[in-house]
Amino acid sequence: MQHRLYKNILNTTSLLLLAILTSSCSRDNSDLEAFIQETKSKHVGSVQPLPQFKPYQNFTYSAGELRDPFEAAFEDKSDNQNTSGIRPNDSRPKEFLESFPLDTLRMVGILEQNQQVWGLIKDPNNVVHRVQAGNYAGQNEGQIISVTEQQIDLIEIIPDGLGAYIEREASLAIGSD
Repeated sequence: MQHRLYKNILNTTSLLLLAILTSSCSRDNSDLEAFIQETKSKHVGSVQPLPQFKPYQNFTYSAGELRDPFEAAFEDKSDNQNTSGIRPNDSRPKEFLESFPLDTLRMVGILEQNQQVWGLIKDPNNVVHRVQAGNYAGQNEGQIISVTEQQIDLIEIIPDGLGAYIEREASLAIGSD
């Protein structure tokens, strides 16, 4: 019985609460409708019209009889042949001083023994090497042709820019920095 009483009280309380909640909702939505109208009137946007594009006009190249700008202006009749016959010797084993550019090598003196003269060259690592005529130094096939007390003379083989090679004299002077 008590159980039924609690059930009735609960049902009655639920119905009363539901009645209160539904009665609190008013039918007056005028403030909401005014807000909606105000918002709609503020957002009067417009889409800009698409830009007008000019129609494409073809271009006809009318200089067909003129020289092609991608071809040489004159013919090279030299055939880029090495007429001097000078070429680096690729089959020769490279010497140690050929791994350094010539301007990084310094002559520091000479050594003479039994009529034989050697030049003393310091490399960029501060190691002194003994050379004589016939040895090579520098990265351009520089062959040493003479060693004197003042300098070491070389003949280098360098490209001439046209596919051939030319010889160029070079030297390492003593004490030059």
